[in-house]
Amino acid sequence: MGIVVQKYGGSSVATPEKIRGVARRVVETRRQGHAVVVVVSAMGNTTNELLALASSVSPNPERRELDMLLTVGERISMALLSMAIHDLGYPAVSFTGSQSGIITTDNHTNARIIRVTPTRIQQGLEHGRVVIVAGFQGVSERLEITSLGRGGSDTTAVALAAALGADYAEICSDVDGVYSADPRVVPEARRIDALTYDQMQVLADAGAKVLNAEAVEWARREGIEVRCVATQGDRAPGTRVRAGGGLQRARVVAVTAHPGLFLLEPSRPGRAAPPELSATLVAHGAADAQVFEWTGGWTALVPRQNVHGEAAFRDAVAALDGVDVREDLTLVTVVGRALTSSPSLLPPARAALEGVGVRVAGQLLDAGRLAFLVDATRAHAAVAALHAALLPAPAAD
Repeated sequence: MGIVVQKYGGSSVATPEKIRGVARRVVETRRQGHAVVVVVSAMGNTTNELLALASSVSPNPERRELDMLLTVGERISMALLSMAIHDLGYPAVSFTGSQSGIITTDNHTNARIIRVTPTRIQQGLEHGRVVIVAGFQGVSERLEITSLGRGGSDTTAVALAAALGADYAEICSDVDGVYSADPRVVPEARRIDALTYDQMQVLADAGAKVLNAEAVEWARREGIEVRCVATQGDRAPGTRVRAGGGLQRARVVAVTAHPGLFLLEPSRPGRAAPPELSATLVAHGAADAQVFEWTGGWTALVPRQNVHGEAAFRDAVAALDGVDVREDLTLVTVVGRALTSSPSLLPPARAALEGVGVRVAGQLLDAGRLAFLVDATRAHAAVAALHAALLPAPAAD
Protein backbone atom coordinates (compact mmCIF):
# COMPACT_ATOMS: atom_id res chain seq x y z
CA MET A 1 0.00 0.00 0.00
CA GLY A 2 1.03 3.58 -0.58
CA ILE A 3 0.84 6.89 1.25
CA VAL A 4 -2.35 8.33 2.69
CA VAL A 5 -2.59 11.97 3.81
CA GLN A 6 -5.17 12.67 6.51
CA LYS A 7 -6.25 16.13 7.62
CA TYR A 8 -8.01 16.73 10.94
CA GLY A 9 -9.81 20.01 11.56
CA GLY A 10 -9.94 22.04 14.74
CA SER A 11 -13.07 20.38 16.12
CA SER A 12 -11.48 16.94 15.65
CA VAL A 13 -8.51 17.89 17.85
CA ALA A 14 -10.34 20.27 20.20
CA THR A 15 -9.55 18.39 23.44
CA PRO A 16 -6.93 15.94 24.71
CA GLU A 17 -9.56 13.18 24.55
CA LYS A 18 -10.28 13.94 20.89
CA ILE A 19 -6.57 14.04 20.09
CA ARG A 20 -6.18 10.57 21.58
CA GLY A 21 -9.14 9.45 19.43
CA VAL A 22 -7.44 10.84 16.32
CA ALA A 23 -4.24 9.06 17.33
CA ARG A 24 -6.13 5.75 17.44
CA ARG A 25 -7.63 6.40 14.01
CA VAL A 26 -4.21 7.24 12.56
CA VAL A 27 -2.68 4.10 14.07
CA GLU A 28 -5.52 2.00 12.63
CA THR A 29 -4.69 3.37 9.17
CA ARG A 30 -1.03 2.57 9.76
CA ARG A 31 -1.91 -1.00 10.77
CA GLN A 32 -3.72 -1.42 7.47
CA GLY A 33 -0.34 -1.06 5.77
CA HIS A 34 -0.44 2.58 4.69
CA ALA A 35 2.33 5.09 5.26
CA VAL A 36 0.54 8.00 6.95
CA VAL A 37 1.06 11.75 6.85
CA VAL A 38 -1.26 13.72 9.11
CA VAL A 39 -2.07 17.42 8.76
CA VAL A 40 -3.63 19.11 11.79
CA SER A 41 -5.42 22.38 12.43
CA ALA A 42 -5.26 24.32 15.70
CA MET A 43 -7.30 22.94 18.60
CA GLY A 44 -10.95 24.03 18.66
CA ASN A 45 -11.30 27.82 18.66
CA THR A 46 -7.59 28.50 19.22
CA THR A 47 -7.21 30.56 16.03
CA ASN A 48 -10.16 32.79 16.96
CA GLU A 49 -8.78 33.17 20.47
CA LEU A 50 -5.40 34.21 19.08
CA LEU A 51 -7.10 36.71 16.76
CA ALA A 52 -8.97 38.16 19.73
CA LEU A 53 -5.71 38.38 21.66
CA ALA A 54 -4.12 40.28 18.77
CA SER A 55 -7.09 42.66 18.58
CA SER A 56 -6.78 43.35 22.30
CA VAL A 57 -3.38 44.99 21.74
CA SER A 58 -3.90 46.38 18.21
CA PRO A 59 -7.07 47.29 16.27
CA ASN A 60 -5.23 46.56 13.01
CA PRO A 61 -2.47 44.01 13.76
CA GLU A 62 0.64 44.11 11.60
CA ARG A 63 0.20 41.14 9.31
CA ARG A 64 3.68 39.65 9.60
CA GLU A 65 3.39 39.52 13.38
CA LEU A 66 -0.14 38.16 13.09
CA ASP A 67 1.26 35.20 11.15
CA MET A 68 3.89 34.65 13.83
CA LEU A 69 1.08 34.49 16.38
CA LEU A 70 -1.53 32.49 14.48
CA THR A 71 0.80 29.69 13.38
CA VAL A 72 1.44 28.77 17.02
CA GLY A 73 -1.93 26.98 17.21
CA GLU A 74 -1.08 24.21 14.76
CA ARG A 75 2.29 23.61 16.41
CA ILE A 76 0.49 22.77 19.66
CA SER A 77 -1.80 20.28 17.91
CA MET A 78 0.99 18.54 16.00
CA ALA A 79 3.17 18.05 19.07
CA LEU A 80 0.31 16.69 21.20
CA LEU A 81 -0.81 14.28 18.47
CA SER A 82 2.75 13.01 18.03
CA MET A 83 2.93 12.33 21.77
CA ALA A 84 -0.39 10.45 21.68
CA ILE A 85 0.74 8.27 18.75
CA HIS A 86 4.02 7.48 20.52
CA ASP A 87 2.02 6.29 23.54
CA LEU A 88 0.19 3.83 21.28
CA GLY A 89 3.52 2.24 20.37
CA TYR A 90 4.13 3.82 16.95
CA PRO A 91 7.01 6.17 16.13
CA ALA A 92 5.91 9.63 15.06
CA VAL A 93 7.52 12.97 14.31
CA SER A 94 6.00 16.43 13.92
CA PHE A 95 7.07 19.22 11.57
CA THR A 96 6.05 22.82 11.10
CA GLY A 97 5.07 24.05 7.65
CA SER A 98 8.55 25.44 7.04
CA GLN A 99 10.24 22.21 8.19
CA SER A 100 7.93 20.35 5.79
CA GLY A 101 9.16 22.36 2.80
CA ILE A 102 5.90 24.20 2.13
CA ILE A 103 7.01 27.25 0.14
CA THR A 104 4.50 30.10 -0.22
CA THR A 105 4.00 33.57 -1.59
CA ASP A 106 4.76 36.58 0.60
CA ASN A 107 1.10 37.49 1.31
CA HIS A 108 0.90 37.39 5.09
CA THR A 109 -2.33 35.89 6.54
CA ASN A 110 -3.47 34.77 3.08
CA ALA A 111 -0.46 33.22 1.34
CA ARG A 112 -0.68 30.63 -1.44
CA ILE A 113 1.50 27.56 -1.76
CA ILE A 114 4.01 27.80 -4.63
CA ARG A 115 5.64 24.39 -4.28
CA VAL A 116 6.36 21.66 -1.78
CA THR A 117 9.78 20.08 -1.21
CA PRO A 118 8.96 17.42 1.41
CA THR A 119 12.46 16.10 2.06
CA ARG A 120 12.10 15.71 5.83
CA ILE A 121 8.65 14.15 5.48
CA GLN A 122 10.01 11.55 3.05
CA GLN A 123 12.87 10.80 5.41
CA GLY A 124 10.43 10.31 8.26
CA LEU A 125 8.32 7.92 6.21
CA GLU A 126 11.43 5.96 5.15
CA HIS A 127 12.19 5.41 8.83
CA GLY A 128 8.69 4.01 9.40
CA ARG A 129 7.33 7.03 11.25
CA VAL A 130 3.92 8.61 11.17
CA VAL A 131 4.59 12.19 10.09
CA ILE A 132 2.44 14.99 11.54
CA VAL A 133 2.49 18.36 9.78
CA ALA A 134 1.19 21.70 11.03
CA GLY A 135 -1.46 22.82 8.58
CA PHE A 136 -2.35 26.38 7.56
CA GLN A 137 1.27 27.55 7.33
CA GLY A 138 4.47 27.65 5.32
CA VAL A 139 7.51 29.78 4.64
CA SER A 140 8.08 32.30 1.86
CA GLU A 141 11.12 32.39 -0.37
CA ARG A 142 12.29 35.30 1.80
CA LEU A 143 12.17 32.91 4.81
CA GLU A 144 9.17 34.61 6.37
CA ILE A 145 6.62 32.49 8.24
CA THR A 146 3.24 32.75 6.47
CA SER A 147 -0.30 31.49 6.99
CA LEU A 148 -2.66 30.31 4.26
CA GLY A 149 -5.94 31.86 5.40
CA ARG A 150 -9.05 30.15 6.73
CA GLY A 151 -9.28 26.54 5.66
CA GLY A 152 -5.62 26.52 4.70
CA SER A 153 -4.99 23.16 6.36
CA ASP A 154 -7.06 21.55 3.58
CA THR A 155 -4.68 23.05 1.04
CA THR A 156 -1.69 21.82 3.04
CA ALA A 157 -3.06 18.27 2.94
CA VAL A 158 -3.83 18.19 -0.79
CA ALA A 159 -0.54 19.88 -1.76
CA LEU A 160 1.37 17.33 0.33
CA ALA A 161 -0.61 14.48 -1.23
CA ALA A 162 0.44 15.73 -4.66
CA ALA A 163 4.10 16.18 -3.69
CA LEU A 164 4.30 12.73 -2.07
CA GLY A 165 2.37 10.86 -4.76
CA ALA A 166 -0.22 9.79 -2.17
CA ASP A 167 -3.06 7.41 -2.99
CA TYR A 168 -5.58 10.01 -1.80
CA ALA A 169 -6.13 12.84 0.69
CA GLU A 170 -8.67 12.34 3.46
CA ILE A 171 -10.35 15.43 4.96
CA CYS A 172 -11.66 14.37 8.37
CA SER A 173 -14.22 16.47 10.24
CA ASP A 174 -17.39 16.25 12.33
CA VAL A 175 -19.53 15.47 9.27
CA ASP A 176 -19.47 12.33 7.14
CA GLY A 177 -19.20 14.07 3.79
CA VAL A 178 -20.62 16.86 1.67
CA TYR A 179 -24.39 17.32 1.88
CA SER A 180 -26.91 18.74 -0.57
CA ALA A 181 -27.40 21.59 1.95
CA ASP A 182 -26.43 22.35 5.52
CA PRO A 183 -28.43 19.74 7.52
CA ARG A 184 -28.91 22.31 10.28
CA VAL A 185 -30.83 24.46 7.79
CA VAL A 186 -32.41 21.69 5.69
CA PRO A 187 -33.02 18.52 7.75
CA GLU A 188 -33.86 16.65 4.53
CA ALA A 189 -30.40 17.31 3.06
CA ARG A 190 -28.70 14.19 1.71
CA ARG A 191 -25.06 13.15 1.68
CA ILE A 192 -23.51 13.26 -1.79
CA ASP A 193 -21.49 10.17 -2.72
CA ALA A 194 -19.33 11.79 -5.42
CA LEU A 195 -18.61 15.24 -6.82
CA THR A 196 -16.51 16.46 -9.72
CA TYR A 197 -13.69 18.87 -9.04
CA ASP A 198 -15.72 21.59 -10.79
CA GLN A 199 -18.77 21.04 -8.61
CA MET A 200 -16.71 21.03 -5.41
CA GLN A 201 -14.88 24.16 -6.58
CA VAL A 202 -18.15 26.05 -7.02
CA LEU A 203 -19.39 24.85 -3.63
CA ALA A 204 -16.15 25.90 -1.92
CA ASP A 205 -16.13 29.32 -3.62
CA ALA A 206 -19.76 29.75 -2.58
CA GLY A 207 -18.88 29.33 1.08
CA ALA A 208 -19.42 25.63 1.83
CA LYS A 209 -17.11 24.83 4.75
CA VAL A 210 -16.32 21.17 4.09
CA LEU A 211 -13.37 21.80 1.75
CA ASN A 212 -11.24 24.87 1.07
CA ALA A 213 -11.43 26.32 -2.47
CA GLU A 214 -7.66 26.43 -3.02
CA ALA A 215 -7.40 22.81 -1.92
CA VAL A 216 -9.82 21.88 -4.69
CA GLU A 217 -7.66 23.78 -7.20
CA TRP A 218 -4.63 21.72 -6.15
CA ALA A 219 -6.60 18.48 -6.31
CA ARG A 220 -7.89 19.18 -9.81
CA ARG A 221 -4.52 20.31 -11.14
CA GLU A 222 -2.65 17.31 -9.71
CA GLY A 223 -5.41 14.71 -10.11
CA ILE A 224 -5.60 13.93 -6.38
CA GLU A 225 -8.72 12.18 -5.14
CA VAL A 226 -10.11 13.85 -2.02
CA ARG A 227 -12.32 11.97 0.45
CA CYS A 228 -14.43 13.99 2.88
CA VAL A 229 -15.18 11.71 5.84
CA ALA A 230 -16.12 11.74 9.52
CA THR A 231 -13.37 11.57 12.14
CA GLN A 232 -15.49 9.46 14.47
CA GLY A 233 -17.71 6.45 13.86
CA ASP A 234 -17.37 3.72 11.28
CA ARG A 235 -15.18 4.29 8.26
CA ALA A 236 -17.94 5.14 5.81
CA PRO A 237 -16.74 6.26 2.36
CA GLY A 238 -18.04 9.81 2.80
CA THR A 239 -17.93 12.00 -0.31
CA ARG A 240 -15.31 11.43 -2.98
CA VAL A 241 -14.14 14.38 -5.06
CA ARG A 242 -12.45 13.33 -8.29
CA ALA A 243 -12.47 13.70 -12.04
CA GLY A 244 -15.75 12.50 -13.55
CA GLY A 245 -17.42 11.69 -10.24
CA GLY A 246 -21.10 12.58 -10.13
CA LEU A 247 -21.62 13.13 -13.85
CA GLN A 248 -24.40 10.58 -13.93
CA ARG A 249 -26.36 12.39 -11.26
CA ALA A 250 -29.11 14.99 -11.34
CA ARG A 251 -28.42 18.43 -12.72
CA VAL A 252 -28.60 20.01 -9.24
CA VAL A 253 -26.35 18.57 -6.53
CA ALA A 254 -26.38 21.12 -3.71
CA VAL A 255 -27.46 24.51 -2.40
CA THR A 256 -25.32 26.60 -0.07
CA ALA A 257 -25.20 30.06 1.49
CA HIS A 258 -22.03 32.07 1.92
CA PRO A 259 -21.18 32.63 5.61
CA GLY A 260 -20.47 36.34 5.19
CA LEU A 261 -19.57 38.94 2.57
CA PHE A 262 -18.64 42.54 2.05
CA LEU A 263 -20.21 43.75 -1.19
CA LEU A 264 -18.30 46.60 -2.85
CA GLU A 265 -19.95 48.58 -5.63
CA PRO A 266 -19.63 52.00 -7.30
CA SER A 267 -21.30 54.85 -5.44
CA ARG A 268 -22.66 56.13 -8.76
CA PRO A 269 -23.70 54.02 -11.78
CA GLY A 270 -21.24 53.98 -14.65
CA ARG A 271 -18.10 54.47 -12.60
CA ALA A 272 -15.19 52.13 -13.26
CA ALA A 273 -13.44 50.27 -10.45
CA PRO A 274 -10.68 52.47 -8.96
CA PRO A 275 -7.16 51.36 -9.92
CA GLU A 276 -6.23 50.96 -6.23
CA LEU A 277 -8.99 48.40 -5.60
CA SER A 278 -6.90 45.27 -6.18
CA ALA A 279 -4.01 46.44 -4.01
CA THR A 280 -6.42 47.41 -1.23
CA LEU A 281 -8.02 43.97 -1.26
CA VAL A 282 -4.66 42.19 -1.13
CA ALA A 283 -3.39 44.47 1.64
CA HIS A 284 -6.31 43.50 3.88
CA GLY A 285 -6.28 39.75 3.30
CA ALA A 286 -9.03 39.76 0.69
CA ALA A 287 -7.04 38.46 -2.27
CA ASP A 288 -9.73 35.77 -2.70
CA ALA A 289 -12.38 38.37 -3.52
CA GLN A 290 -14.37 37.91 -6.72
CA VAL A 291 -14.46 41.07 -8.83
CA PHE A 292 -16.97 41.24 -11.69
CA GLU A 293 -16.65 44.01 -14.29
CA TRP A 294 -18.87 44.83 -17.25
CA THR A 295 -19.55 47.83 -19.46
CA GLY A 296 -20.85 50.51 -17.15
CA GLY A 297 -20.32 48.82 -13.82
CA TRP A 298 -18.55 46.44 -11.45
CA THR A 299 -19.08 44.55 -8.18
CA ALA A 300 -16.66 42.90 -5.75
CA LEU A 301 -17.69 40.08 -3.41
CA VAL A 302 -15.25 39.95 -0.49
CA PRO A 303 -15.41 36.99 1.95
CA ARG A 304 -15.23 38.27 5.51
CA GLN A 305 -13.34 35.27 6.88
CA ASN A 306 -9.85 36.36 5.82
CA VAL A 307 -10.29 40.08 6.51
CA HIS A 308 -8.41 40.70 9.75
CA GLY A 309 -9.26 44.11 11.16
CA GLU A 310 -12.66 44.80 9.61
CA ALA A 311 -12.73 48.42 10.80
CA ALA A 312 -9.42 49.09 9.07
CA PHE A 313 -10.75 47.42 5.90
CA ARG A 314 -13.85 49.63 5.93
CA ASP A 315 -11.66 52.72 6.38
CA ALA A 316 -9.40 51.68 3.49
CA VAL A 317 -12.39 51.13 1.18
CA ALA A 318 -13.93 54.44 2.27
CA ALA A 319 -10.69 56.15 1.21
CA LEU A 320 -11.14 54.86 -2.35
CA ASP A 321 -12.88 57.22 -4.73
CA GLY A 322 -16.51 56.36 -5.36
CA VAL A 323 -16.83 52.97 -3.63
CA ASP A 324 -19.67 51.91 -1.33
CA VAL A 325 -19.66 48.95 1.06
CA ARG A 326 -22.72 46.84 1.80
CA GLU A 327 -22.87 44.21 4.52
CA ASP A 328 -26.56 43.33 4.38
CA LEU A 329 -26.42 40.88 1.47
CA THR A 330 -25.04 37.39 0.99
CA LEU A 331 -24.81 34.86 -1.81
CA VAL A 332 -26.99 31.75 -2.07
CA THR A 333 -25.75 29.33 -4.73
CA VAL A 334 -27.28 26.36 -6.54
CA VAL A 335 -24.54 24.00 -7.75
CA GLY A 336 -24.88 21.46 -10.55
CA ARG A 337 -24.24 20.96 -14.24
CA ALA A 338 -25.86 22.22 -17.45
CA LEU A 339 -27.94 24.58 -15.33
CA THR A 340 -28.51 27.08 -18.14
CA SER A 341 -29.43 24.43 -20.71
CA SER A 342 -33.01 23.83 -21.71
CA PRO A 343 -35.18 23.54 -19.73
CA SER A 344 -33.68 26.41 -17.75
CA LEU A 345 -33.75 26.08 -13.97
CA LEU A 346 -33.77 29.84 -13.45
CA PRO A 347 -37.58 30.26 -13.59
CA PRO A 348 -38.35 27.60 -10.93
CA ALA A 349 -35.49 28.90 -8.78
CA ARG A 350 -36.79 32.48 -8.91
CA ALA A 351 -40.33 31.24 -8.27
CA ALA A 352 -39.16 29.33 -5.18
CA LEU A 353 -37.51 32.46 -3.77
CA GLU A 354 -40.51 34.63 -4.51
CA GLY A 355 -42.72 32.01 -2.86
CA VAL A 356 -41.03 32.59 0.51
CA GLY A 357 -40.72 36.34 0.09
CA VAL A 358 -36.98 36.46 -0.65
CA ARG A 359 -36.07 39.39 -2.87
CA VAL A 360 -33.18 38.91 -5.32
CA ALA A 361 -30.79 41.87 -5.43
CA GLY A 362 -28.60 40.36 -8.14
CA GLN A 363 -27.83 37.06 -9.82
CA LEU A 364 -24.97 35.25 -11.51
CA LEU A 365 -25.63 32.41 -13.93
CA ASP A 366 -23.38 29.92 -15.68
CA ALA A 367 -23.46 26.23 -16.49
CA GLY A 368 -22.29 25.18 -13.03
CA ARG A 369 -24.12 27.59 -10.75
CA LEU A 370 -27.13 29.80 -10.19
CA ALA A 371 -26.15 32.37 -7.57
CA PHE A 372 -28.46 34.92 -6.00
CA LEU A 373 -27.66 37.94 -3.86
CA VAL A 374 -30.24 38.06 -1.09
CA ASP A 375 -30.79 39.72 2.28
CA ALA A 376 -28.37 37.99 4.66
CA THR A 377 -31.11 37.53 7.26
CA ARG A 378 -33.13 35.51 4.71
CA ALA A 379 -30.31 33.28 3.47
CA HIS A 380 -31.48 30.17 5.34
CA ALA A 381 -35.02 30.60 4.05
CA ALA A 382 -33.64 30.92 0.52
CA VAL A 383 -31.53 27.76 0.85
CA ALA A 384 -34.49 25.75 2.19
CA ALA A 385 -36.80 26.98 -0.58
CA LEU A 386 -34.32 26.26 -3.38
CA HIS A 387 -33.52 22.83 -1.99
CA ALA A 388 -37.21 21.92 -1.78
CA ALA A 389 -37.87 23.13 -5.33
CA LEU A 390 -34.77 21.79 -7.10
CA LEU A 391 -33.78 18.80 -4.95
CA PRO A 392 -37.08 17.26 -3.88
CA ALA A 393 -36.96 14.19 -1.66
CA PRO A 394 -37.07 10.86 -3.54
CA ALA A 395 -40.52 9.35 -3.82
CA ALA A 396 -41.28 6.69 -1.23
CA ASP A 397 -41.40 3.10 -2.44
